[in-house]
Amino acid sequence: MKRKDLIDSPLAKARLSRLIAKCIDVGLVTLGAIFFYPMGLILGVIYLCISDSLYDGQSIGKRFMGFGVISLIDGSPCSTRQSFIRNLPFTLPLFFLIFPFWGWIFSAIFAVPLAIMEFYFLFKQKSMHRLGDLMADTTVIANDGTRLDLRKQKAPWFDRSPIPM
Repeated sequence: MKRKDLIDSPLAKARLSRLIAKCIDVGLVTLGAIFFYPMGLILGVIYLCISDSLYDGQSIGKRFMGFGVISLIDGSPCSTRQSFIRNLPFTLPLFFLIFPFWGWIFSAIFAVPLAIMEFYFLFKQKSMHRLGDLMADTTVIANDGTRLDLRKQKAPWFDRSPIPM
């Protein structure tokens, strides 16, 4: 396989787009934390906790990049609980930044291994599920008209009832 094929592959573009979407969200939190510390950081952590349940499963970054988060359980948009769980690898280190000095040290200790695990799962796994997706039973889909059937479906994807003939 040529190097150009790796860069131009659709999966590589999707992974990069997901990374850009998360960088937009974390960048907004960072701006708030820099200019309005500590209240900007507290509000930013709260935003990250619920961000994927906003706008029918889209955070601001995902909305900008054209993605949505759905539940793997029933195909509905990401709930607040799932958003909280799937964003723990980002919110946990940011939460410690609220407390000067020792909190900053704990944040650095937690952030490095969690970031490595996030990158590993996103870029090395075939499913492209990051650590937060695995913890919360969610997945990211392109926000296009062909996938609206998954977002509106309320019944579980697997039905144990017999198939009518």
